[in-house]
Amino acid sequence: MLAVNNELLPALAAALAQLAPEAYGNRTVRAVLESPKVAAHGDFATTAAMQLAKPLQRNPRELAQALRELLLAQPAFVRWVDAVEIAGPGFINIRLSAAAKQSTVREVLQAGTAFGMQPATGKRVLVEFVSANPTGPLHVGHGRQAALGDALCNLLATQGWDVYREFYYNDAGVQINTLATSTHLRATGCKPGDPGWPEASYAGDYIQDIADDFLAGKTVAADDRSFTASGDVNDVDGMREFAVAYLRREQDLDLQAFGVRFDNYYLESSLYTSGRVDAAVQALQESGTTFEKDGALWLRSTDYDDDKDRVMRKGDGSYTYFVPDVAYHLAKWERGFTKVVNIQGTDHHGTIARVRAGLQAASHKLGLGIPTGYPDYVLHTMVRVVRGGQEVKISKRAGSYVTLRDLIEWTSADAVRFFLLSRKPDTEYTFDVDLAVAKNNDNPVYYVQYAHARICSVLAAWGGDPATLPQVDLGPLHTAPAQALMLLLAKYPAMLTAAATDCAAHDVTFYLRELAGQYHSYYDSERVLVDEQPTRLARLALIAATAQVLHNGLAVLGVGAPRKM
Repeated sequence: MLAVNNELLPALAAALAQLAPEAYGNRTVRAVLESPKVAAHGDFATTAAMQLAKPLQRNPRELAQALRELLLAQPAFVRWVDAVEIAGPGFINIRLSAAAKQSTVREVLQAGTAFGMQPATGKRVLVEFVSANPTGPLHVGHGRQAALGDALCNLLATQGWDVYREFYYNDAGVQINTLATSTHLRATGCKPGDPGWPEASYAGDYIQDIADDFLAGKTVAADDRSFTASGDVNDVDGMREFAVAYLRREQDLDLQAFGVRFDNYYLESSLYTSGRVDAAVQALQESGTTFEKDGALWLRSTDYDDDKDRVMRKGDGSYTYFVPDVAYHLAKWERGFTKVVNIQGTDHHGTIARVRAGLQAASHKLGLGIPTGYPDYVLHTMVRVVRGGQEVKISKRAGSYVTLRDLIEWTSADAVRFFLLSRKPDTEYTFDVDLAVAKNNDNPVYYVQYAHARICSVLAAWGGDPATLPQVDLGPLHTAPAQALMLLLAKYPAMLTAAATDCAAHDVTFYLRELAGQYHSYYDSERVLVDEQPTRLARLALIAATAQVLHNGLAVLGVGAPRKM
């Protein structure tokens, strides 16, 4: 129905320009077709008459009547619309013809996997996600972030963006020293609970695995590094490098099991070794937005709408967390990424204002022109895991939390992805392991995947050539169940556009569940493989188009579309 929309919108614009040339010319009102909240009210609606009532000082229903007459005279409305109705104070409801809805089926089948995709824009976007400290296995929160980030990258790609995926490794600072200390203690035979074991140390069994492999002189190879252990229990510096490489490799394996890839791994340590942190601090000082107080260097971030000024450099000479973040985002901008999305936990909420404040201060000094809202953020809450009706709080391997690998092993990568994307990121979520493996309609990923498999089964039973379906006569698709399904298929491209604009990958899961439900309802109301050939072929074309959209939507989420279940 894209072709239909492309004809109806200019027709609405022409009618508005004729009805109120001045108001339309100065954009007081725009040509927009919306979906009514109540399906019975029609297929499209416009509130243009009510928007024009005040500037034109006319009764909205009278304006709606005048606009209706102009619309009915438009060739596109004559071709694709059955009725234009006025409701309430001046709503205009539009009922499409059966042929308009049927056009969607042909569009889907002809476009295939490209249905819903927009042409390349040439614009680049960097999405940073996961960015876990290399101090332990990836936990369920990292899994939620990986699912969000990967799906958002896929979403943006459907809208023509050139997407760059980046993982920021915090391989410098207190956590890495704690990792080295914990590994050294295990290498010397000290373990959690023993006298002298620091409370802040990492207690998971994986620390013992690292220590054992280091003492054995093993070599570990991660995505960006390889390191061979010396085997010397007193080589704490070597132990630090070995532990980071070891956990880098572990996290690489976790992400591979989850089907997530990155274009680049950016190291926090490189910001220091390259001098970027020092350069950022110098730019901030030269901008006149810093001051000394209580032996520390502060950023006057209240000048940039932060709720209070922030410490940049503490009295001991070390930098606070947001300073390397400012340097990192200056590097993103200088690499040409004028659009950046960071996916982080809600515990990072407090850093947003100070990072943006630092960027604005440095940008002003350096003449970079960084916009005030740069970068964009998607924040997510943590995830509770329930198994057997009981909350699972720890993993033997990790020592203090459920790992992403645990969740994948208990269920499947498809289930983990779909479940973690089935709620808005900033809402609390409980992952029910038992539900994720259930083969019933209460399991949302099973419900959607089963709809796709069910269609593939019908097509296989038919035994014909699917390549012939785009050319069949769709006239028999005039029943209410068929038209409801076609109308929902037609909403897929606009749903993708809105979801990408709002960084709302969960909208795709909502849509797929609705589409699966609509298909199951259709299948239960109308038999597909009927004796009458024209009807059989038209219905086969409709369900094949439905399978294609289910497949495309699942691909955006990084979830498989099985042909058999």
